[in-house]
Order: sequence, then C-alpha cells, then structure tokens
Amino acid sequence: MAQIGRGTWIDKLAAEMVDREERLGRDLGMMRVESGLGASGIPHIGSLGDAVRSYGVKLALEDMGYNSELLAYSDDMDGLRRVPEGLPADAAARLPEHMARPVSLIPDPFGCCDSYGSHMSGILLDGLDRLGVRYEFRRAYDAYREGLLAGQTHAILVRAELIGRMILDMVGQDKYTHTLPYFAVCGECQRLYTTNSYRYDPESRLVHYECGDITLGGAAVPGCGHRGTVCIDGGLGKLAWKVEFAARWSAFDVRFEAYGKDIMDSVAVNDRVSEEILDRPPPHHARYEMFLDRGGRKISKSSGNVVTAQDWLGVGSAQSLLMLLYKRIRGARHLGIEDVPALMREYDELEDVYFGRVRPDNAEKAVRQKGLYQYANLLRPPERAPVHVNYALLVELAGVFRDDRPAHIVRRLVRYNILPDEQAADGRVLGLIQMAGRFADTYGGVQRERVDADPDSRRAIGMLADSLRRSTDVDPQSAVFEAARASGVRPRDLFTMLYRIILGASRGPRLGPLISDMGPERVAAMLEEYA
Repeated sequence: MAQIGRGTWIDKLAAEMVDREERLGRDLGMMRVESGLGASGIPHIGSLGDAVRSYGVKLALEDMGYNSELLAYSDDMDGLRRVPEGLPADAAARLPEHMARPVSLIPDPFGCCDSYGSHMSGILLDGLDRLGVRYEFRRAYDAYREGLLAGQTHAILVRAELIGRMILDMVGQDKYTHTLPYFAVCGECQRLYTTNSYRYDPESRLVHYECGDITLGGAAVPGCGHRGTVCIDGGLGKLAWKVEFAARWSAFDVRFEAYGKDIMDSVAVNDRVSEEILDRPPPHHARYEMFLDRGGRKISKSSGNVVTAQDWLGVGSAQSLLMLLYKRIRGARHLGIEDVPALMREYDELEDVYFGRVRPDNAEKAVRQKGLYQYANLLRPPERAPVHVNYALLVELAGVFRDDRPAHIVRRLVRYNILPDEQAADGRVLGLIQMAGRFADTYGGVQRERVDADPDSRRAIGMLADSLRRSTDVDPQSAVFEAARASGVRPRDLFTMLYRIILGASRGPRLGPLISDMGPERVAAMLEEYA
C-alpha cells in the first residue's frame, strides 16, 4: 500500500477528507476544522485532545498543499449543570446560586476573568498556546449576540416539529416533540434550562418562552415564572445540542470535526439535521475514545478526576503530551500524571528512530514512528538530534539533591558521560531538570513496571542488596560483578535488570557511581522487592 503523507492516521484522515470534499464538489480554498471547547468545568487532557487532534488534521492538510485553520469554539452559552469537583472550596461555594445560567453570564469565582466560562475556556486556550497550537477563537456568546447563527436557527425552528420527530425516531428522546430545540435565557433570572421555548414566530423571529421549575443533576432548580420573548437575531439564547453542531458547521463552513464516543448520538442527529434541514453535507468525522483514570472512570470536568495540560507541562515536555495525543485516535486509554516518565522515555525512543540511531526491523512501523515524531513536533522537528537524558534518572537524582539541584545534577550528568562539558549549560537539559524536580517533589519517585526475574537473578539481586546494606564502604560496581558471579548470572544480564529496576530503562550511566549518588540504602530498598 502506498504511503499517505507521513504514514500516520492523521494523514489518512486528511486524505479521506480531501477525497470526500472533491466528490461533493465543494470549494477546496479553505478546509476549516473545528473543535468545541468546554467551558463549564476544569478543562482536562481529554478536552485538549479534541483540539490537538483536529489541529493535526489541519497540519496534514497544509502539508498536502491546502489552506486550513482550526476553529476553537467555546461553548460558553452552555448552562451550569453542577458544581464540578476539584474546585477550591471558596470558588465552589460561589456557584450553586448560578445553576442553569449560561457560564458566560456567571461571575468568575476566581476573580480574574470576565466570567466563569472565560476562566475555564482560558485554561484550555493556555494549554493550546503552550503546546504551540494555532487557532481562530470564537465564543458562543458572541456568535449568538452577533447573529452569526441566526439564519441556521431560523431554518431549524421553522421545522422544529419535524426535527422533534427525527430526534424521537433516532435516539428515543421525546422532549423536542413538545418544546422547541432552543433555550432562551430568561430575561428576569438569566437562567437557561428553566425556560420552555414553546412557540416561534417566523415573521418577527421571536421565540416565546416561560420560566419554570426543573430538576438538574438530581437537584431542584426554581424558575421565576417569567414569560417573555427573545429575538434570534442577537438575543440571549442558544440552540439545543441536538441541533447546534449542525448550525455551527453551516455558519462557519466546517469540513472536519472529531467527536468523543459519549456524544455520538448527538452527532448522528446533527448530521441528519445538517443534511435534511440545512441542506448541507455534514463535515468529515473521526470518533475517538475517552481517557480513563487509573480506576477506570472516564476523566471528566464534573467528576474532578482531571489531569490538565498545566499539570502535565509542569513536569513533562510539550512533545511528550503531543505524542500521547497523536499516537492513536481509537481505543480508550488509562491516564495519570504517573505516566509522564514512561512517555518521556518513549519520546526519546521515537527521536532515536527519527534520527537513525535505532533502526526498527519493521519498515512500515519505522515510517509511522517517524511520522508520529514529526507530528509531536507539529511538523517542525529539530534539525539535529539533541542529547538524551533519561528522565527517570533525573527524577531519582532530584530526589537526592534538593539544594542547588541543577548544579549538582549537571555535575553528575557530566561525570556519567551523558552530558558533554560544553553542554553543561544547555537550556533544554536545565528545563528537563526543573521538570523532573517538580515531579519528584510533587509525585515522588517514578512508578515502574514489575520486572520479571528468574531464581538465579533474584538471588543475585538479593546478594547485591545485602552488600549495599551491610557495608558503607562497599564498591557498588564491584559488588554487582561479585553477585553475578556467585549466582551464575551473566553480568551483562544483571546490569540490564538492575537498570530496569532502578530507572525503568534497559541501560543508563555507570551503575557504581549512580548507586553511590542515589544512596546505597535507597537502592537496596528498591532491590529487596525482587530478592
């Protein structure tokens, strides 16, 4: 099979998109991709991944010679359904009175932005900025106030009865057979979900609504009883999710949007609304799975079990996070901050393949790995291979040296022959030391996979641990050879196993000096788990 682009799923998606657009006969002058940004809770890596993956498709399209841009659309007209877990207590305490109000109309409980919605979407945008992702930003609040969705809203509301039956047939929801797929913001209490939009006047383009009591997230939310109207040409209100995607795709000429498995029913309805109501083929799609926490729960804004881009980038590189998000799009994945060291190592391995330091046996896999490396660098890879420093090693050294940490660790790296003298002040290495130091201080040591050891190896490991415990003047390097010889294990095999236990890697600096620097008793404690 001929290679497509750089050989990744991203290139394949972009090529499929172009083929489809050509078959539809649409203009290819601008191939816009979209990502919806949640603004109701703490943005996590799953939220970030939606935008990053769409940006990858944008890059692939540009690599093919097409103009493309990423539209980052903040859903800040969405109403607050619950107080997300994970917020500071003082901020969380300010939110219950604003239940069911659009997040763009809720004061920022942190006191630094113009609204709660701006604060939350700003966290996500900051993550994109720090990754180097470029985008065109739009807010739902502005889109509705400026009437950018007014034509699509009108077309949807005049055929609301048909859409209600469509939704009932497709997903079994009968709500929109007796109410319009539109939420007006109450002119009195500013709540969104308490309003029942019961009539649309096409001539005046007014939606008539009444504000009543509802149950939201298991809690009662009172309506104020107000009856009023809102004009779709700039008034405060929004389309329901079951139809709003279609309106955006039409208004902003969106050609690609990925979506999570959890909203696949809504996307299916929107596709049909786009086709049959707005007379426009929906964009090309890619469905992705959710990130799960270590307990198997979906990572979500409301549950509070989040890993944010800021969390990750405090202890890991932008490239390691981009690599994680670009590795694949299918399949649910468990994710925790403890995965940072393993992904930092995996990125180094990709870099070795890209620069020819390692040559995989499988040529097709090598192509994919090189392509992934390029996308992890947003198609701007470095011209020369940088010096690799084992991140797990830095974490371990950071646990030992706390005062004047960078200077101590750099001296060890030079002594281990990892870092040449002339690169002792390398900014990239100093940045890695800072990240590893934060990881060590915040999360402790590196979490390692269990290493399988046969009886002879366990005996050798036990002997070495005893030697390190028993004598303060033992030479660790000699002790490894003695333990290997006495147990009938090849020294080379024992060294490899020790590196895997101590650093989670198959190789590392000279083991004797490393054990001395880490502390023989600390290393002995690691080894005793295997003895």
